[in-house]
Formats: sequence, C-alpha cells, structure tokens
Amino acid sequence: MITLHDLHEEGTDGVTDAVLAFGARHPLKPGQSDAEPDWAHAERHFTRLIEVIMGEAAPPQLDDSRDGLVRRAENEARQLLLTLNTVPGYRCPICVKQRRPLT
Repeated sequence: MITLHDLHEEGTDGVTDAVLAFGARHPLKPGQSDAEPDWAHAERHFTRLIEVIMGEAAPPQLDDSRDGLVRRAENEARQLLLTLNTVPGYRCPICVKQRRPLT
C-alpha cells in the first residue's frame, strides 16, 4: 500500500504540499501551532483512510482483483489529500471520525 512518504517522493501536482499539510494536522504536541508533525500518527491515519475508501467507497464491479481495488483506493486517497489541501483549516477525516461520540 502506498505511504505518505511515497506520495511525498512523487513530488507532483501539489502532492508534496498536500502531504505536508496532512502531516501538520497531526502535531507531536497538540495545541502548539508550530509543533513538528507526528509522521507515524499521520501515516496510520492515511493508511486507515485508504482502508475506509477500499472497504466502503470503491465499486467492486470495476475490477475484481484486490490489487485493482487497492490502487483505486490509493488514487482516491491521493485525490482527497489534494482536495482537502484547498480547504483552509481542514481536519483529518480519521481524527474527526475517532472523536465522534458513540450513539
């Protein structure tokens, strides 16, 4: 599965900026605006994002193979990072989901 590091290394189409912004949403010291990113935490959330997309949003009829499903989910996660990067002050969707109260 693709990682944030892999995306950063691509360095194309604003992906690098989107990866850095996603990392900034996961500071080592929450509450400090200038805190360094917690890349391990951000990486876990990016992987979880791919898994959620793969399990819930990927249409299985397009490609029966597991590899095809993973590639589509990775591409959708990449696109989501690029889209979120245009939204000022966005929150990581996985962080938001984890903090949602149980009903």
